[in-house]
Amino acid sequence: MKKIFGLVLLMLLLVSATEFASPKPEAMHSIEGTWELQSFYNYDDGINISDTVPKAEGYRQVKMYYNGKIMWSRHSPKDSLDWFGYGTYRITADSLIETLEYGSAPMMSALDTLRVFRFELEMNDDYYSQISFDEEGNRTFSENYKRID
Repeated sequence: MKKIFGLVLLMLLLVSATEFASPKPEAMHSIEGTWELQSFYNYDDGINISDTVPKAEGYRQVKMYYNGKIMWSRHSPKDSLDWFGYGTYRITADSLIETLEYGSAPMMSALDTLRVFRFELEMNDDYYSQISFDEEGNRTFSENYKRID
């Protein structure tokens, strides 16, 4: 009986020590919600932002993320085509991966060549940037969104 009690006590001590010694993972921000495009960044050297491009007057792009699903739409007064898409997404601490299943006719044409979109992700509670990169891993441009819901 003393051996069992000693073993249980030792196990509890090890578990307690492990909990206190192991750092808790940093909580990730949630991308779930509704986001509106605010601006674009360009990266000339692949690292630093070279300029900020505001969205054109009347241009509106909204993305909605919920329960692993994404839906987005875009309206541009200078473009007569409808642009929208639907699919799934997942995020990690520093990346956003969107896999589109279907969309508007122009989007479906684009989906013939590319369905999985991978971005570097910079995010806080109310703002995120999805950063595109070239085949060598250099940043090229970003879309910058603000949470609206």
